[in-house]
Amino acid sequence: MGVYLSTPKTEKLSEDGENDQLKFGLSSMQGWRASMEDAHTALLDLDKDTSFFGVFDGHGGKVVAKFCAKYLHREVLKSEGYSVGDLGTAVHRAFFRMDEMMRGQRGWRELQALGDKINQFTGMMEGLIWSPKGGNSNGQHDDWAFEEGPHSDFSGPNCGCTACVAILRNSQLVVANAGDSRCVISRNGQAYNLSRDHKPELESERERILKAGGYIQMGRVNGTINLSRAIGDMEFKQNKFLTPDKQMLTANPDINTVELCDDDDFLVLACDGIWDCMSSQQLVDFIHEHINTENSLSAVCEKVLDRCLAPSTLGGEGCDNMTMILVQFKKPIDHGKNASAGEQSAVENNNASASEQSAGGQSPGDIEQSANEEKDL
Repeated sequence: MGVYLSTPKTEKLSEDGENDQLKFGLSSMQGWRASMEDAHTALLDLDKDTSFFGVFDGHGGKVVAKFCAKYLHREVLKSEGYSVGDLGTAVHRAFFRMDEMMRGQRGWRELQALGDKINQFTGMMEGLIWSPKGGNSNGQHDDWAFEEGPHSDFSGPNCGCTACVAILRNSQLVVANAGDSRCVISRNGQAYNLSRDHKPELESERERILKAGGYIQMGRVNGTINLSRAIGDMEFKQNKFLTPDKQMLTANPDINTVELCDDDDFLVLACDGIWDCMSSQQLVDFIHEHINTENSLSAVCEKVLDRCLAPSTLGGEGCDNMTMILVQFKKPIDHGKNASAGEQSAVENNNASASEQSAGGQSPGDIEQSANEEKDL
């Protein structure tokens, strides 16, 4: 439910950008919530051929979402998979890496530095005292594991976030998702879901939760959290006999790889504050209605946020933080050198069951009708 303000904060953080292959606009708004717990990343040039976009919807606090916005794309870049062109494996590893990095002394002080001002000061002071690099946050992987201090046994944060990420390289699109933020593509005006909302009542999610020793009450894991996958939330990941992907709550992302074509109009990534108010097709239709009349893509995003904002907190829907990224493809789609089939992610078929996973890596013609009005691609 959360704590609501007496009047919503409707000020928006918006941004636009473009390169030779695409342009994007984004906007985020606190709304009725007492604090802003969403974060996002928008990088046109992760490298000279690759763009990276991500939305991170925090719960229980903002620090994990901010941590992911700061570090997830960096871990993708550092990945061995990325160096050989395997974007799927690279981003898959990066999701798990977030949980690893938020443990121990270094993880503790990095999270403190992303929190409120008093926590930022505490984290900075401990960094100066304990870090061999004097608080430098750009060290190599081993710096995280071996930094010592009074919080060396920190097991990680009990707040968390969803993560929905899109990586574009020429005509290749890789989507990674954990949680109920969502990625949708418009192809000839039809909405296709490129991610699946991870809820405890899904059969494969329920099975994992129960096997890990958890239970589901009122649609929530252990009666607490209404998600079955998220980054952070370490209290749900403490079974020492299980690997990270088998925990009752896991950061394990579904990976969906799609070959873009000239029928593709745009891509949307948004948190559930949007999807609670509009279906995928409704949002695609709304964007098509306004994309050619507004002077920027961020202005289209702002109109969506205003459309979704509830007039009061009585109904619940439209009262959440809202973040949306809109990515428009420039035509013709550049079918430059992408990773070969042998370099595609090996994890695409190892996440959700076939009946509950989007059709990752399939050709544009292999389209399945989903249970609701939208389609999965």
